[in-house]
Amino acid sequence: MIYENSFLVEGKTFKNAGHVSSQVKNLLQKMKFSKEVVRRAAIVTYEAEINICSYAERGKIILRVKPEEINIEAIDEGQGIADIELAMEEGYSTATPKIVHMGFGAGMGLANIKRFSDVFRITSEVGKGTHLEMIIRA
Repeated sequence: MIYENSFLVEGKTFKNAGHVSSQVKNLLQKMKFSKEVVRRAAIVTYEAEINICSYAERGKIILRVKPEEINIEAIDEGQGIADIELAMEEGYSTATPKIVHMGFGAGMGLANIKRFSDVFRITSEVGKGTHLEMIIRA
């Protein structure tokens, strides 16, 4: 393990949205990962972070960096996802009008996370929260 850290994400607000993904991007750049790996890690982290800001009470993003891969977990305490298969469809969104008005909620978050991850796992329990695991091979 080269690096491991946990970042708290405040839910139900966008005042710090994007902060964790920026930190992850900067850390990986300093560690000299390729531009493509850094880009993919920043995208999946950002999408997961925005989901926490949009739908959860609170959450955290855990970053584990090894020479051969980057493991990113997003764990939230929120409403959970009733139908994961439906939520994975591009364009499907449960965003409120307020979230859409702010430019979020296009229904591409989970689809983008899956697209830019080499390994993607999602589990969720309604009323409890969601757990995402993304692996990007270096």
